[in-house]
Amino acid sequence: QVQLVESGGGLVQAGGALRLSCTASGRTFRSYSMGWFRQAPGKEREFVAAHSWSGSTIYYTAHYADSVKGRFTISRDNAKNTVYLQMNSLEPEDTAVYYCAATLKLRVVVVSHEYDYWGQGTQVTVSS
Repeated sequence: QVQLVESGGGLVQAGGALRLSCTASGRTFRSYSMGWFRQAPGKEREFVAAHSWSGSTIYYTAHYADSVKGRFTISRDNAKNTVYLQMNSLEPEDTAVYYCAATLKLRVVVVSHEYDYWGQGTQVTVSS
């Protein structure tokens, strides 16, 4: 069982930046592929970014939704059991609740139902 706790959300003006963190419980964090999703009011949850594990401790792959490519960066610190989402050049359209998720699948996972564990979410609001 893995528990995920997100933090770092808040209110920011358009063009600003935020860094979200997701800290996981458990000793095998390095073995998990991690993802970030978001859900805006009245919309379905959508994929934002993933950081997949290949089975090698030195090889991870990052993957992004087209809408955030070049603005968002996903990274991880295995020593801290934490995955990050650095969000730059934020736009009002980025306003949503952001969720992190974890799976043991050894590939990039962009669909929500393939993740096994979810955090409670953190609100990001971008004002124009």
